[in-house]
Amino acid sequence: MKNSIKTIICLIPALCLCSNFAFATTWKGVQGDVVGVETTYAGDKLELTCFGKNWPLKSVGHGVWRGWIVIDLKKKQGKYNIMLKSAKDSVANDFLKVSKGSFRISHIEVAKKMAVFDKQTLARIRAEVKTLKATYVERVDANPDVKMSGRPFEGIVSTPFGAQRFVNGEPRSPHSGIDIAAPAGTVIETPLAGRVLLVADMYLNGKTVAIGHGNGLVSVYSHMHSTAVTRGDWLETRQKIGEVGATGRATGPHLHWGVRFNNARINPDSLL
Repeated sequence: MKNSIKTIICLIPALCLCSNFAFATTWKGVQGDVVGVETTYAGDKLELTCFGKNWPLKSVGHGVWRGWIVIDLKKKQGKYNIMLKSAKDSVANDFLKVSKGSFRISHIEVAKKMAVFDKQTLARIRAEVKTLKATYVERVDANPDVKMSGRPFEGIVSTPFGAQRFVNGEPRSPHSGIDIAAPAGTVIETPLAGRVLLVADMYLNGKTVAIGHGNGLVSVYSHMHSTAVTRGDWLETRQKIGEVGATGRATGPHLHWGVRFNNARINPDSLL
């Protein structure tokens, strides 16, 4: 190859390792984590592929490229191929070993109407879920550094990412975000600039806002008392989104903060 290439891949925030493209290297990650990639490559086009998907990779100057790979909450354990590819040929062929995350059990008790649904309510819930999921693939013309300035506000994490939920004793889907408890009315701020893709009052999620940050990164804020934005607004980092509440299926005032990256469910704290 004419170009000199070197890659650094690190698990945010804990793992930082180096590899020369001449040797295949196996990297390690846990369900719900983000893998950061830094590469030096003296060309003008480079692609990053893993799990059969292309992942954001951009030039940041002086031959340095920066990108990210995300491990979904429910990604099966195993060894997966990582490829860095130029326009002409493959320039790296490493591997990512995915391990099972250690997630706690979470039990909540709610009113029966929030746990058992009639046909009309179930139809509403399914329609709202479909609308929210559509934001995960909505294009936003922005190319951010995928790093958030902090949580939307300081509070106590009442339910961590990945917790196995039991509602009135019945198992539900794993918790795809983190719940942060705080007094009602606490101001919620976006930790990264982006475009408002959805403002809705949902049956389970309550008052909800979804923000697209570009590169397939979308953050979701639910159970709010009030919202302070409208669809289409461009928000700068640390701009007010709304206030903490207990709307929808909630046992007290808190914020559910979720993040999707290329449609994968990840721990929001992994982007701090």
